[in-house]
Amino acid sequence: MKLHELKPAAGARRNRKRVGRGMGSGLGKTAGRGEKGQKSRSGYSRKPGFEGGQMPLHRRLPKRGFTNIFRQEWAEVNLSRLAGLPAGTEVTPEMLRESGLMAKRLDLVKVLGVGELTAALKIRAHKFSKTAAAKIQAAGGTVETIPLPVRGPKVKKISKREAARAAKRAAAGGQDETAR
Repeated sequence: MKLHELKPAAGARRNRKRVGRGMGSGLGKTAGRGEKGQKSRSGYSRKPGFEGGQMPLHRRLPKRGFTNIFRQEWAEVNLSRLAGLPAGTEVTPEMLRESGLMAKRLDLVKVLGVGELTAALKIRAHKFSKTAAAKIQAAGGTVETIPLPVRGPKVKKISKREAARAAKRAAAGGQDETAR
Protein backbone atom coordinates (compact mmCIF):
# COMPACT_ATOMS: atom_id res chain seq x y z
CA MET A 1 0.00 0.00 0.00
CA LYS A 2 1.26 3.42 -0.92
CA LEU A 3 0.37 6.86 0.39
CA HIS A 4 -1.69 7.75 -2.67
CA GLU A 5 -3.72 4.55 -2.29
CA LEU A 6 -5.03 5.46 1.20
CA LYS A 7 -8.77 6.07 1.45
CA PRO A 8 -11.33 6.03 4.27
CA ALA A 9 -13.09 2.80 5.24
CA ALA A 10 -16.23 1.94 3.29
CA GLY A 11 -19.24 3.77 4.76
CA ALA A 12 -17.10 6.11 6.90
CA ARG A 13 -17.82 9.15 4.72
CA ARG A 14 -21.26 9.99 3.38
CA ASN A 15 -22.43 12.69 1.02
CA ARG A 16 -24.03 15.75 2.58
CA LYS A 17 -27.84 15.70 2.65
CA ARG A 18 -28.95 18.21 -0.02
CA VAL A 19 -32.54 19.17 0.76
CA GLY A 20 -35.08 21.09 -1.30
CA ARG A 21 -33.76 19.86 -4.66
CA GLY A 22 -37.00 18.46 -6.06
CA MET A 23 -39.03 15.29 -5.73
CA GLY A 24 -36.47 13.08 -7.47
CA SER A 25 -33.88 13.67 -4.73
CA GLY A 26 -35.97 11.87 -2.12
CA LEU A 27 -35.93 15.00 0.06
CA GLY A 28 -38.33 17.27 -1.84
CA LYS A 29 -41.51 18.98 -0.57
CA THR A 30 -41.03 18.95 3.25
CA ALA A 31 -37.24 18.37 3.03
CA GLY A 32 -37.12 15.78 5.82
CA ARG A 33 -38.81 18.07 8.37
CA GLY A 34 -42.10 16.17 8.54
CA GLU A 35 -45.46 17.86 8.12
CA LYS A 36 -46.55 20.71 10.42
CA GLY A 37 -45.27 22.02 13.74
CA GLN A 38 -42.74 24.38 15.19
CA LYS A 39 -39.76 22.31 14.05
CA SER A 40 -40.93 22.35 10.43
CA ARG A 41 -40.86 26.15 10.22
CA SER A 42 -37.93 28.27 9.17
CA GLY A 43 -36.32 30.24 11.97
CA TYR A 44 -36.75 27.48 14.55
CA SER A 45 -33.76 27.00 16.83
CA ARG A 46 -33.69 24.65 19.79
CA LYS A 47 -32.73 26.54 22.95
CA PRO A 48 -30.54 24.74 25.50
CA GLY A 49 -32.69 23.38 28.32
CA PHE A 50 -35.96 23.74 26.36
CA GLU A 51 -38.33 20.86 27.10
CA GLY A 52 -41.14 21.48 24.64
CA GLY A 53 -42.98 23.96 26.83
CA GLN A 54 -42.83 21.76 29.93
CA MET A 55 -41.35 23.54 32.95
CA PRO A 56 -37.59 22.99 32.46
CA LEU A 57 -35.51 21.16 35.02
CA HIS A 58 -33.49 24.23 36.03
CA ARG A 59 -36.74 25.97 37.01
CA ARG A 60 -38.26 22.94 38.75
CA LEU A 61 -35.34 22.60 41.18
CA PRO A 62 -35.31 24.78 44.32
CA LYS A 63 -32.86 27.62 44.70
CA ARG A 64 -30.23 27.23 47.42
CA GLY A 65 -27.89 29.61 49.21
CA PHE A 66 -26.97 33.16 48.36
CA THR A 67 -23.93 35.22 47.32
CA ASN A 68 -22.65 37.66 49.90
CA ILE A 69 -21.76 40.79 47.94
CA PHE A 70 -19.80 42.18 50.90
CA ARG A 71 -17.50 39.14 51.18
CA GLN A 72 -13.83 39.90 51.76
CA GLU A 73 -11.27 37.42 50.45
CA TRP A 74 -7.98 37.10 52.33
CA ALA A 75 -4.63 35.98 51.01
CA GLU A 76 -3.28 33.66 53.69
CA VAL A 77 0.51 33.57 54.02
CA ASN A 78 2.16 31.02 56.32
CA LEU A 79 5.40 31.75 58.18
CA SER A 80 6.99 28.77 56.43
CA ARG A 81 6.79 30.75 53.14
CA LEU A 82 8.57 33.72 54.74
CA ALA A 83 11.31 31.59 56.36
CA GLY A 84 13.61 31.85 53.31
CA LEU A 85 13.77 35.66 53.39
CA PRO A 86 16.96 37.34 54.69
CA ALA A 87 16.94 39.05 58.12
CA GLY A 88 15.82 42.69 58.19
CA THR A 89 13.53 42.36 55.16
CA GLU A 90 10.41 44.53 55.25
CA VAL A 91 7.52 42.33 54.17
CA THR A 92 4.51 44.20 52.72
CA PRO A 93 1.50 43.04 50.66
CA GLU A 94 3.07 44.64 47.55
CA MET A 95 6.35 42.77 48.11
CA LEU A 96 4.48 39.47 48.64
CA ARG A 97 2.47 40.02 45.44
CA GLU A 98 5.57 40.81 43.32
CA SER A 99 7.55 37.85 44.68
CA GLY A 100 4.66 35.42 44.03
CA LEU A 101 4.14 34.50 47.70
CA MET A 102 0.45 35.49 47.51
CA ALA A 103 -2.26 35.67 44.85
CA LYS A 104 -2.10 38.80 42.67
CA ARG A 105 -5.90 39.27 42.60
CA LEU A 106 -6.31 39.56 46.39
CA ASP A 107 -5.74 42.75 48.38
CA LEU A 108 -6.05 41.75 52.02
CA VAL A 109 -3.30 39.71 53.72
CA LYS A 110 -3.44 37.55 56.84
CA VAL A 111 -0.26 35.99 58.23
CA LEU A 112 -0.77 32.54 59.75
CA GLY A 113 1.55 30.78 62.21
CA VAL A 114 2.22 27.54 60.31
CA GLY A 115 5.97 26.86 60.21
CA GLU A 116 8.96 28.34 62.02
CA LEU A 117 10.66 31.70 61.54
CA THR A 118 14.36 32.20 62.34
CA ALA A 119 15.17 35.58 60.73
CA ALA A 120 14.02 38.89 62.24
CA LEU A 121 11.55 40.36 59.73
CA LYS A 122 9.47 43.53 59.77
CA ILE A 123 6.05 42.32 58.59
CA ARG A 124 3.19 44.65 57.62
CA ALA A 125 -0.19 42.93 57.01
CA HIS A 126 -3.90 43.49 57.58
CA LYS A 127 -4.26 40.65 60.11
CA PHE A 128 -2.07 38.26 62.11
CA SER A 129 -3.02 35.10 63.95
CA LYS A 130 -1.96 35.03 67.61
CA THR A 131 0.59 32.27 67.01
CA ALA A 132 2.05 34.09 63.99
CA ALA A 133 2.51 37.33 65.94
CA ALA A 134 4.11 35.44 68.84
CA LYS A 135 6.54 33.56 66.56
CA ILE A 136 7.55 36.73 64.66
CA GLN A 137 8.27 38.61 67.89
CA ALA A 138 10.09 35.60 69.36
CA ALA A 139 12.39 35.63 66.31
CA GLY A 140 13.15 39.33 66.94
CA GLY A 141 10.89 40.70 64.21
CA THR A 142 8.16 43.34 64.34
CA VAL A 143 4.46 43.10 63.59
CA GLU A 144 2.58 46.07 62.10
CA THR A 145 -1.14 45.94 61.34
CA ILE A 146 -2.33 47.84 58.26
CA PRO A 147 -5.79 49.41 58.78
CA LEU A 148 -8.52 47.85 56.66
CA PRO A 149 -9.88 49.98 53.79
CA VAL A 150 -13.07 51.85 54.70
CA ARG A 151 -16.13 50.42 53.02
CA GLY A 152 -19.47 52.07 52.64
CA PRO A 153 -21.49 54.40 50.46
CA LYS A 154 -19.58 56.75 48.23
CA VAL A 155 -19.69 60.43 49.19
CA LYS A 156 -21.54 62.37 46.53
CA LYS A 157 -19.55 65.29 45.11
CA ILE A 158 -21.54 68.50 44.68
CA SER A 159 -20.97 71.13 42.03
CA LYS A 160 -19.79 74.68 42.75
CA ARG A 161 -23.29 75.96 42.01
CA GLU A 162 -24.83 73.56 44.57
CA ALA A 163 -22.20 74.58 47.15
CA ALA A 164 -23.02 78.28 46.56
CA ARG A 165 -26.75 77.61 46.95
CA ALA A 166 -26.16 75.66 50.17
CA ALA A 167 -24.05 78.51 51.56
CA LYS A 168 -26.76 81.03 50.61
CA ARG A 169 -29.44 78.89 52.33
CA ALA A 170 -27.27 78.63 55.44
CA ALA A 171 -26.74 82.41 55.52
CA ALA A 172 -30.49 83.02 55.15
CA GLY A 173 -31.30 80.37 57.74
CA GLY A 174 -32.38 82.94 60.35
CA GLN A 175 -35.00 84.52 58.09
CA ASP A 176 -38.58 83.39 57.79
CA GLU A 177 -39.55 81.46 54.64
CA THR A 178 -42.46 83.83 53.90
CA ALA A 179 -40.21 86.91 53.97
CA ARG A 180 -38.48 85.88 50.75
